[in-house]
Amino acid sequence: MPTYITFANYTDQGIRTIKDAPKRIAAAKQAMKAAGGELKAIYLTMGQYDLVTIAEAPNDEAVAKTILTIAGGGNVRTATVRAFPEAEFKKIVESLG
Repeated sequence: MPTYITFANYTDQGIRTIKDAPKRIAAAKQAMKAAGGELKAIYLTMGQYDLVTIAEAPNDEAVAKTILTIAGGGNVRTATVRAFPEAEFKKIVESLG
């Protein structure tokens, strides 16, 4: 399954209700599972982003649906990227000719 990395920042609302974060993480895991994927890891980070998540999902549409559902709660703003593991990266480069 494709891998996706999401960078998130808390909104003012998300920080005000930070004690609810464990419940929101559980809901995010469930939402990804319902979309056919898995939230593999979530990290509290320091620097430009407050959170980084790593997920696997069957396709871009499943991730988009899940991220829109999560962001719709108003607690985070997100940016998501598709990540290619080393083997796929090598295959892509080799296909360049």
